Amino acid sequence: MCLPWRAVADHLDPWRTAGPLPVDAVLDELVAGLGSAGAAVLAAPPGTGKSTHVPLALAAAPWLGAPTVLVLEPRRLAARAVARRMASLLGEPVGRRVGYRMRGETKVSAATVVEVVTEGVLTRMLHADPALEGAGAVVFDEFHERSLHADLGLALCLDVRGALRPDLRLLVMSATLDSAAVVGLLGAGTAGPIPVVEATGSLHPVEVRWAPPRSDGPGAAGAGWGPGARSAPAVAEVVRRALREVPAGDVLVFLPGAGEIARTAGLLEDLAHGAVVLPLHGRLSALEQDRALAAGAEGGRRKVVLATAIAETSLTIEGVGVVVDAGLSRRARFDPRRGVGGLHTGRVSQAAAEQRRGRAGRLGPGVCYRLWSEAEHGRLAVAEAPEIAAADLAPLALDLARWGDPTGTQLAWLDPPPSAALAAATDLLARLELADGRGRLTAHGRAVADLGLHPRLAHAVVRGAAAGAGGLACDLAALLGERDLGDGRGADLRERLGRVARPGRLRDEAARLRRHSGAGGRPGDSTGDAAGAVLALGWPERVALRRGSTTAGRRDGPVAGRRGSAVARRDRPSGPHGESGARYLLAGGLGAVLASNDPLAASPMLAVVDLDLAPGGGDARIRLAAPLDEDDLPGRTEEVDVVAWDSRAADVRARRERRFGALTLASSPLAAPARDALATALAEGVRDQGLGLLRWPASLVRWRQRVAFLRAELGEPWNAT
Repeated sequence: MCLPWRAVADHLDPWRTAGPLPVDAVLDELVAGLGSAGAAVLAAPPGTGKSTHVPLALAAAPWLGAPTVLVLEPRRLAARAVARRMASLLGEPVGRRVGYRMRGETKVSAATVVEVVTEGVLTRMLHADPALEGAGAVVFDEFHERSLHADLGLALCLDVRGALRPDLRLLVMSATLDSAAVVGLLGAGTAGPIPVVEATGSLHPVEVRWAPPRSDGPGAAGAGWGPGARSAPAVAEVVRRALREVPAGDVLVFLPGAGEIARTAGLLEDLAHGAVVLPLHGRLSALEQDRALAAGAEGGRRKVVLATAIAETSLTIEGVGVVVDAGLSRRARFDPRRGVGGLHTGRVSQAAAEQRRGRAGRLGPGVCYRLWSEAEHGRLAVAEAPEIAAADLAPLALDLARWGDPTGTQLAWLDPPPSAALAAATDLLARLELADGRGRLTAHGRAVADLGLHPRLAHAVVRGAAAGAGGLACDLAALLGERDLGDGRGADLRERLGRVARPGRLRDEAARLRRHSGAGGRPGDSTGDAAGAVLALGWPERVALRRGSTTAGRRDGPVAGRRGSAVARRDRPSGPHGESGARYLLAGGLGAVLASNDPLAASPMLAVVDLDLAPGGGDARIRLAAPLDEDDLPGRTEEVDVVAWDSRAADVRARRERRFGALTLASSPLAAPARDALATALAEGVRDQGLGLLRWPASLVRWRQRVAFLRAELGEPWNAT
């Protein structure tokens, strides 16, 4: 019997006439192996066509038992581009036989047989339909990136295949990967071997030119973004050199984030007559991204595409013959000991550098300029650690609790989540009242999980809506859903709220959240006055009070008495990254610094949401925050009587303090401290300074002298005094 969707899938042949790619030579072997074994690994370098030709071949496979092939792409930009390319191979627009689905944007139809999804979407599909009934195969593209969602998605799909869907085919595709480990994971519990199919690439040779920043060159005076002072001036200088030395081909420049892209673009504005400078990162609109991806530029000029790591794989940027690599990437890091996470700018791995170099060799012989030395290259890590080993695991903990396996021990992992980080994440869920003592979701936790946000953001949306600040909470959540908000504007998050009102993905996401939470209104219609209060709802350990201050100013705020906050505390300049700055103390006990010229540095209290962690455990750098008033602190302040020995004053110090976490909000003398506390503090003083510390009355001094005389003359039983 011919299933109804077969009438759609059986006519996918037109894409084969679009011109052969290296992966085509192994398609028959791959389809047959996946059909017989139920799982397979495809190892293929960039440019071989694996992202676009393989899903179309699987959709026409005779063994496919359900109408859809799901293709997991790590990034939104890649998902959209891959879907568009497959649809163009079929001669039709996206949304017919090939579609895509991502948060806030979906183009699919009843005719769709290949659906490209982003990582969070796959996880939500599995929660909504654990049997994944509509899918016959799931393809994990660019799996070598080892994102947290890809690892979780594979673990959940393996669980589904083992318990509910033995016919569900799983294909892992990668440019660089330890295939043996993946084969062992996929093959656990199966009867036969898991096939590993390799497609050879057709990249042209790429010459590497080492271009480390000069000690007296641009950016040498401490303006660097990371190791080696690879600043915007240093990168711009190498771009100009590349345009001079290589007469043809567009230039692809790899930078760590959107802020660095903006600063570098500003230094290349005078290239207007010789080249067009185009940014490429996830915050851009689809139209802006398409301009960077398209072949050629206005007037036949060369393109200089300034991109984040988003351009390492999957995406084809037409015309590139030169790569300039700053050698840096920005990745999420979490320190379970300090209980804080943030973005970390560091060196790329050798594997990532090779991926970037290869982008220059797709059309013909190319050139790659690296802003580091050959000796430095040998000291780079061979490959990036998987995200699960270093990232904040709160989203994972929420997904595991929703799956019914809070500890994750019932799932098969390529690398299991680190126990300390998962324990910290589970503790956060409990503190935000998302899960109970056994790790099961509460009613509040289920409402938070339905939003599809980081637990902190979703908690702030739900609680903010209940407190009358739902519109602002939704706008902030949409804004903070962006991976990198650094743009050189300083740390005040309120200055970025205007983006939510502009047409585009941020406004669409804010509108979605407003509809879901019942907040109503239009994105961007709320003032940012209560931003700190809303942010404090989701970041309980980052409340920050200025060092040397006690209580801050008070006012009547729209959000008060809620749980959770992020507070910071300022002190004299001294920065963790070699810069002067205003020092703060977070409620969780972590030190942080804010640039002294940042307008927020005048605020005695901040709600901190984003930090750059300092290497070696030093003070973190505050990247994003908003002012916070004491009236908007959560309700869990406590009064503590502190009775302790003060060695500098050589006396007992007794005070009553009002605290929020590690912060002292107010302190006053304690008139009548408890006698046992006094005795304990005084005993500490005696240990510190000896019996001479005690103030003996004259009669007791004479008694001690008499006892000492008797001890000296008669010995026992007289005691030494």
